Amino acid sequence: MSGPNTSFDPKQVSALGAESVDAVVAEALTAIAGATNLTELKDVRLAHAGDRSPLALANREIGALPPAAKADAGKRMGIARGQIKDALDAREADLQALRDAQVLNEETVDVTLPVDRSPMGGRHPLTTLMERICDVFIAMGYDVAEGPEVEADWVNFDALNVPPDHPARTMQDTFYVESPDSGVVLRTQTSPIQIRAMLDRDVPIYVVAPGRVFRTDELDATHTPVFHQVEGLAVDEGLTMADLKGTLDHFAQEMFGAGIRTRLRPSYFPFTEPSAEIDLQCFVCRGESIGNSDKPCRTCGSEGWIEWGGCGMVNPRVLTAVGIDSSRYRGFAFGMGIERTLMFRNGVTDMRDMVEGDVRFTRAFGLES
Repeated sequence: MSGPNTSFDPKQVSALGAESVDAVVAEALTAIAGATNLTELKDVRLAHAGDRSPLALANREIGALPPAAKADAGKRMGIARGQIKDALDAREADLQALRDAQVLNEETVDVTLPVDRSPMGGRHPLTTLMERICDVFIAMGYDVAEGPEVEADWVNFDALNVPPDHPARTMQDTFYVESPDSGVVLRTQTSPIQIRAMLDRDVPIYVVAPGRVFRTDELDATHTPVFHQVEGLAVDEGLTMADLKGTLDHFAQEMFGAGIRTRLRPSYFPFTEPSAEIDLQCFVCRGESIGNSDKPCRTCGSEGWIEWGGCGMVNPRVLTAVGIDSSRYRGFAFGMGIERTLMFRNGVTDMRDMVEGDVRFTRAFGLES
């Protein structure tokens, strides 16, 4: 009987030699150090520590060694595989830290920025301005009055002392519902609301009347066939132009800031006598641009005043037409365009922006109540 085989041919298992194993480890460590991201490191792990790696294939040859050589080869392979595993774990930790730092840098959230949420839009600025104007006059003791937009010819013209041959009664200015003989029009001003208020209420009367009106104007930067007015009416004993002037000054300051004044220029309206145009002190230069070439004002053209509306003491004929004793009671009235006021307050340069329904225009005014 023969004894155990204690000799072997090293050439048959050269992959298990010290030099071969050291070379494989060196190659693996170089590849691991060269991996620049986790994806590359995953490929390196498969190539040098996977089932088909050089060390894994060499490890299969240990079984062919004699017992005396198996322990030495096994120890050598264990050390080599441990070195590669430790290098892979260390490099993976470094690359994970690098990735996390890069993500934090690239995906930094600035918590001071506005929250990204769906825009809520905005109420139409003409609506909010009319409500603000109503609030001003309610605080002064006025009531808010309303009336129909389709109005009787008598209420829109005759009761306001507008003569039959007045140009405003022609189709050049007025929308007639059927024909000029129908006696039914789209109201050309909010003054008919004042007539209805005087017909329905007992004196004293203090009302403010905002609303939509219609005229046959072309749509351009400063005109529109459908626009909004606000008119005020006061009927009581002893009212004078001084009361009217004080009311307008207070209204102007509420709209354009403290210190703003108004001035009255003589004019003519059929429904008031005396009548006046209301000029608003320029809210930009406050009149300092008048005669001052060094500080010109584009808003008022260096005139110091801007035309705002019309006003006057209620014509006694109007009071008589609605059954109010003109020998005892007096009244004053005023009116101005809401669009014009909005243009002054907010720097709107084109009236078409107000009627085109572009949400980008209304959103800038927000949800002011």
